[in-house]
Amino acid sequence: MRILITGSSGFVGSVLIPALEQAGHTVFRLVRSTEQTSEHNIFWNPSAYRIERAKLPGFDAVIHLAGENIAGRWTETKKEGIRASRVDATRFLCNTLIHLPAPPRVFISASATGYYGNRGDEILDESSTPGDDYLADVCRAWEEGAQPIHDAGVRTVHLRIGLVLSPDGGALKRMLVPFRLGLGGIIGDGRQYISWVTLDDLVGVIRFVLDREDLSGPFNAVAPHPVTNTEFTRALGRVLHRPTFLPVPAFAIRRLLGEMGEALLLGSACVYPRKLEEAGYGFLYPDIETALKMILQR
Repeated sequence: MRILITGSSGFVGSVLIPALEQAGHTVFRLVRSTEQTSEHNIFWNPSAYRIERAKLPGFDAVIHLAGENIAGRWTETKKEGIRASRVDATRFLCNTLIHLPAPPRVFISASATGYYGNRGDEILDESSTPGDDYLADVCRAWEEGAQPIHDAGVRTVHLRIGLVLSPDGGALKRMLVPFRLGLGGIIGDGRQYISWVTLDDLVGVIRFVLDREDLSGPFNAVAPHPVTNTEFTRALGRVLHRPTFLPVPAFAIRRLLGEMGEALLLGSACVYPRKLEEAGYGFLYPDIETALKMILQR
């Protein structure tokens, strides 16, 4: 296939692209700098509603991964940037694609398990209702931003991605230094659920839904065994052979990180990949301890 990707230089995109190319696909990138444009790099600036439209026809698939990093204290300006980089950019891209002489056959867009909000130990799958907090609102609007391309008859997939685990980026990379120093510990009461997926499996899921023309709609891109923060902390300590005796109280998270810490570190979502399992996707790393051993001991 000829595949166009946004967020190509990000944590997921930088690993996904070599995997797609190795599988024989030709990959093009939407980039935000005119200095990076080339035969396979196409300029866009979604905040200014600019894109090189003449280079867009002829793609079989579009994989949309772009979005501002949500880490950091959520000021009102930060929250506006997070929302615009997902909702507005998705709507602009989809409205552009549907007016091409030949739109792509499939549009795969990132979303997040934040769609479900803070739900305690409630078991959640793709049929569950959305939450009612800031992240849930962003994720719901993010998915709705792709409605124009769905309405145009393009197969549309929303991947509700959980905590992506890789030692080379994301949250796990930031955890490794304190945990290796023996400074890791349970956050809050430790009962909050973490719905996670290895980067290897996320790339596998994207390739799976790309190839399966019968799959559309939302898919929870998470491993089939969510864990509590306590279970995750102890598993990481065992794999690293380090103690995990230093808890981080909830009030400290709230004071230091505010709303972001409340949502990402203290919030709970017990999410299962029901539709992926029904479709036959086989996870490389379905349980947390095996996953951590494999990705940290390579």
